[in-house]
Amino acid sequence: MRVLPGKNSEKGKVFSVGDFFKAAAERLQLKIIEGDDKTHRLIEEPMVSRPGLALTGFFGHYAWKRIQLIGMAETAYLENLEKSERLSRLRSLLDHGAYFFIFANGLKPQKDILALMRKYGAVVMTSPAKTRVIYRESAFVLERLEAPETTLYGTMVEVSGIGVLLEGDPGLGKSETALGLIRRGCALVADDLTCIRREIGTGVLFGSASDSTAGYMEIRGIGIMHVASLFGVSAVRGEKRLELIITFRRLSEVEGEIDRVGQARRVKKILGIDVPNIIVPVSAGRDLVNLVETAVLQHKLLMAGMDPVHDLSERLRLRAEKIDPIVKSEKRRNDGK
Repeated sequence: MRVLPGKNSEKGKVFSVGDFFKAAAERLQLKIIEGDDKTHRLIEEPMVSRPGLALTGFFGHYAWKRIQLIGMAETAYLENLEKSERLSRLRSLLDHGAYFFIFANGLKPQKDILALMRKYGAVVMTSPAKTRVIYRESAFVLERLEAPETTLYGTMVEVSGIGVLLEGDPGLGKSETALGLIRRGCALVADDLTCIRREIGTGVLFGSASDSTAGYMEIRGIGIMHVASLFGVSAVRGEKRLELIITFRRLSEVEGEIDRVGQARRVKKILGIDVPNIIVPVSAGRDLVNLVETAVLQHKLLMAGMDPVHDLSERLRLRAEKIDPIVKSEKRRNDGK
């Protein structure tokens, strides 16, 4: 498995306030009203916190590393305080390390509050969205930004609902196989380079194309083509769960290594997650499209609990037991002679 250098990370990514703004600005209609020159600062704990208790003066377990979300409740509390006391409460948050604030419901802090934030080098944003919406949507954005990711050399397709990564040396027919699968009703996820991310919490792997190459593929002799324009929008998937890796290898390289029965279960580790792996030998005349499609169907049966190797072995055992008395009788007759 070939990994694009510098992209492999199993522990998750480090990202800045600016990265969060780019990812969430359109979704939450965010605007930076203070500290636009401080957005390079890293988000140390990718979560959102409402600093209600901290505003009252209780700082036990205060989550200053998180995004500080100021909603209607926090704003109403601050507005009931005298100006000097209000600034003092906010200064306490800043003294304890808070550095990134979002004001919800279109609320805009007063000039004296902005001046205080500027003094401490904090970033302040505002959004017209409701507090609960910002809390929920920010969690999705932060999880996506933090998710461990890597980029692999390989073509990913959806076959019978299963996300399959086709990998192998250049020239073995990965893209041509993917094209044949697309013509049979399958869908392209990514050609040549596949971006893989691991979902936080579940450990599920998802594959997608890069933003620049999504929906395009290259076929030797034909060139670059836009899959959706040729085969329709249903022939492309934006993202798909990765459940199987099929490795193309030259027959001369694996002769003698292949498990003819199929009893061995191979896996490949991506971002710390084991993914089932099947090796398909490539040689002149082999129908790779048919082999990949069949391998996927076989994989689905195995995941459903049906094991052909075990079933056949059991059938042969039962058959042997059935004819065993005849074998013993013949042996006795031969021994008597």
